Amino acid sequence: MHDVNGESPWEVVVVGAGAAGLLSAARAAERGRRVLLLEKNHKPGVKILMSGGTRCNLTHATDARGIVEAFGPPGRFLHSALAALGPGELVALIEAEGVRTKVEATGKIFPVSDRAADVLEALMRRFRRSGAQLVLGEPVAEFTREGAGFRLATTQQSLAAERVIVTTGGQSYPRCGTSGDGFRWAAAVGHTVVKPHVALTPITTGAPWVPLLKGITMPDVLVSVVPGGAAPAGNHPRPLAQCRGSLLFAHFGLSGPAALNVSRAVSAQDDPRSVALECDFLPATTARDLESQLRQEIAAAGRRQVTGILAERLPHRLAETLAGLAGLSADCRAAEFGNRDRVAVVAAIKEMRIPVTGTLGFAKAEVTAGGVALDEIDSRTMQSKRVPNLYFAGEVLDLDGPIGGYNFQAAFSTGWLAGESV
Repeated sequence: MHDVNGESPWEVVVVGAGAAGLLSAARAAERGRRVLLLEKNHKPGVKILMSGGTRCNLTHATDARGIVEAFGPPGRFLHSALAALGPGELVALIEAEGVRTKVEATGKIFPVSDRAADVLEALMRRFRRSGAQLVLGEPVAEFTREGAGFRLATTQQSLAAERVIVTTGGQSYPRCGTSGDGFRWAAAVGHTVVKPHVALTPITTGAPWVPLLKGITMPDVLVSVVPGGAAPAGNHPRPLAQCRGSLLFAHFGLSGPAALNVSRAVSAQDDPRSVALECDFLPATTARDLESQLRQEIAAAGRRQVTGILAERLPHRLAETLAGLAGLSADCRAAEFGNRDRVAVVAAIKEMRIPVTGTLGFAKAEVTAGGVALDEIDSRTMQSKRVPNLYFAGEVLDLDGPIGGYNFQAAFSTGWLAGESV
């Protein structure tokens, strides 16, 4: 082992053996650098193994532009990284290591085997060939500047490095060892760290009717985060966040892609109770069309129960619940269903307000929002603009995208570019 006694500094030390770290270390070593990869866990790629329900959604079936657009305005930061390693190149890299991939109907790309372990092994094969060294079970306790380089004190030794790439991740899934170390080091050397908060995490509610629908999945719901309280008549404030997709009712609240993708807007609030979720359970049908359809069907239905008519469009339990919330009795017949009832039912289906109590937090979050400020990083190299020879890649950056493989692509691409640049 080099530098046990502070001699012979490493050319590059990468801290964190996740998606960004494995690729950045391998790429730097392939370019002839003497590279050490440090990982606090006793095995690499812990979060990779957990991701996508242990299937690893490694990227999305789109081009570089599609990835950039998915991140919104901050996505511009990724142009150079994606030019270095775009979705197509990432898939080719994984498949070159013998792991075939597939595109699912949602656009998510997974290994054909549905085994995240296969993706990790592909990355490890590339890493081992590169000649970089990996040290496991050694957390970095201290990180300081030393001349033009750095001194890293692990729990086992003191290391000198000419250049350091920080790929420690954020604070999501803390059982993976992601405890925000990189944020502390960045702040200590003068970087701005945008306050970390959770993203892509389930949302909790105190609405008593939600847990009663546990297990129901709606494939197409428009979910908006709006200011809390009753909606002013005829006034629809601009949503803080919005996503259309699958929604899952759970005992604690709401999950599924539509809820996860708007959760960062909830966690960003000082008081999450200040916002609510507004759900449109039939986004493909306008309120006017739905009201017109119900008017015609109710008129022809006679003694049929209204919930039975609604259940032709919605899961039966949800139809019953929404009808009840609209003020209808469970056995309300079509003949008893008046204009006021119809307006109330349409509002319940198209504009249901669900109060928010918070989220399930970092423990269940797939991604961390916040992190090292992007305007302090050179997006062409991933090098700090404030500290020469210091690089950041992956989730430690203030960059988070929607569910669907986008965040892994950003980690792989920024890691690759850092490895190209050191």
